[in-house]
Amino acid sequence: MTAPLIDPFARAITYLRVSVTDRCDFRCVYCMSENMTFLPKKDLLTLEELDRMCSTFVRMGVEKLRITGGEPLVRRDIMTFFNGMTRHLESGALRELTLTTNGSQLERFADQLFAAGVRRVNVSLDTLDDQKFADITRWGRLPQVLRGIDAAQRAGLRIKINAVALKGFNEEELPRITEWCAERGMDLTWIEVMPMGDIGNENRLGQYWSLKDVRAEYEKHYRVSDLAERTGGPARYVRLEETGQKIGFITPLSHNFCESCNRVRLTCTGELYMCLGQEDMADLRKPLRDHPESEKPLEDAIRAAIGLKPKGHDFDYSRQTVDGRMSRHMSHTGG
Repeated sequence: MTAPLIDPFARAITYLRVSVTDRCDFRCVYCMSENMTFLPKKDLLTLEELDRMCSTFVRMGVEKLRITGGEPLVRRDIMTFFNGMTRHLESGALRELTLTTNGSQLERFADQLFAAGVRRVNVSLDTLDDQKFADITRWGRLPQVLRGIDAAQRAGLRIKINAVALKGFNEEELPRITEWCAERGMDLTWIEVMPMGDIGNENRLGQYWSLKDVRAEYEKHYRVSDLAERTGGPARYVRLEETGQKIGFITPLSHNFCESCNRVRLTCTGELYMCLGQEDMADLRKPLRDHPESEKPLEDAIRAAIGLKPKGHDFDYSRQTVDGRMSRHMSHTGG
């Protein structure tokens, strides 16, 4: 049996987030510039290479795969990949196959995703106002996303909404978004905006709404109880006693969450980032392509990369500068 992946700080790496494309059918203002230059298709891992890469990670102890992008469901023939991963669910080696999506393609793919073994989906949704949604996504249309959420719930998928907390944009919508999620039986997680990539004229500091303030806003409307639940990831959870809802807070800026990090991120070009908030990465595409008949060079490269995983990142807005800014866009690494 392949030895488990353990980083230098004794954290077992059991969670792989995989970006299958840098392309997206939205241009969210905190994520991309409007006129993005995307990678040449020859640079992307093929679906067959993605299968081989993910299968190697599963063999080395990864138990959860989250598929991301860009928007993962715009990748051509992406269901071929999801259907391939089903075999790892059926064997028991993989405990969960899931994805994060903007919801635009869920109406089309929800039933197929459920058939492939997906049971939970995270949908990124920052506002329930049609015009504000069009403004923040630039190219998106809210009714299309809402139809996708409807289709996903009909298919049996459990939905969690991820909302980026944006000052001056969705502050006043907090009660409405929360109640809408409660009515539909959906959990909700708020995320602090992260300093990644050149987004043109958008001001990171102007966008930043601390989740300490978000929690304080909840306490004006609800009785808020802390939950001890930990998933190995960045979220900290509370329960709203009036609705029974679980609300998550992902706070890379106001609270460092790295001590229990169990994940790494694979880009659509085969780069492995050991930390979302650091520039260090390992090229796994080369050993994958140079040795099509042997998995050992790829396994060795993965193990060497995990050996370089840092203790944490250094995002910080406290000095009113965007310290720790990453040059790459979120769409490159995957959300």
